[in-house]
Amino acid sequence: MTFPVYFYLGSLRIHPHILFESLAYTVAFRLVLRNVRKDSITPAQRTSILVGGMLGALCGAKVLVLLQHIDLLWQNSQLFLLLLLQGKTVVGALVGAVIGVEITKKFIGVSHSTGDVFVYPLILGTVIGRIGCFLTGLSDRTYGIATKLPWGVDFGDGIPRHPTQLYEIVFLIILMIFIRLRSRYEYQEGDLFKFYLVCYLSFRFLIDFIKPDFRIFLGISAIQIACLCAIVYYRRTIAQMFQFKS
Repeated sequence: MTFPVYFYLGSLRIHPHILFESLAYTVAFRLVLRNVRKDSITPAQRTSILVGGMLGALCGAKVLVLLQHIDLLWQNSQLFLLLLLQGKTVVGALVGAVIGVEITKKFIGVSHSTGDVFVYPLILGTVIGRIGCFLTGLSDRTYGIATKLPWGVDFGDGIPRHPTQLYEIVFLIILMIFIRLRSRYEYQEGDLFKFYLVCYLSFRFLIDFIKPDFRIFLGISAIQIACLCAIVYYRRTIAQMFQFKS
């Protein structure tokens, strides 16, 4: 396999990252629109929360990806500027979206949790997006460190690497199945989203140890620091979610 893996529509050559990122946004947005009909807030409140979440996600994705690759500022300024324009990170988008939503809810007077409707759209959107990350190869900067394991993937530089994008896809599918099973039992509003967030960020904290990222502090990256902060904030959620009550 040669990376990037381009797709063709007639004479048009489509980059895999653009293709699968567009599919991810489309699928996630359509699922969100379908799911929000089930919540208990007014259409005006729902619109405000969606806008607040999207603005927070945009800011968080940009800020965290720049901190994650701050070393490029003095090593490769052109690549750093490219990241400034095009780069983003799922962790930054999630954390930023949560902050944006919570700020918006305080302004409009919504006190109950509204996150559960976003769980499946976020999982499916991320799975689709990671397919594009994998097919893009080295330029996406989501690959793992070198490995001698038989499933190591050569993304084009002659070095077999951990396919961390595929690891994430497998993890998210397992997480979705577990959340689906858990939702059959009693839980409080908002618990599904908190559980998804804690599990995903915990996975990202661990998997990023096998990524060749810049370690900004105490041997961990900016993304891992953001994961830890959010995990500490929601530290009680996992224990609550493993209490199955019919």
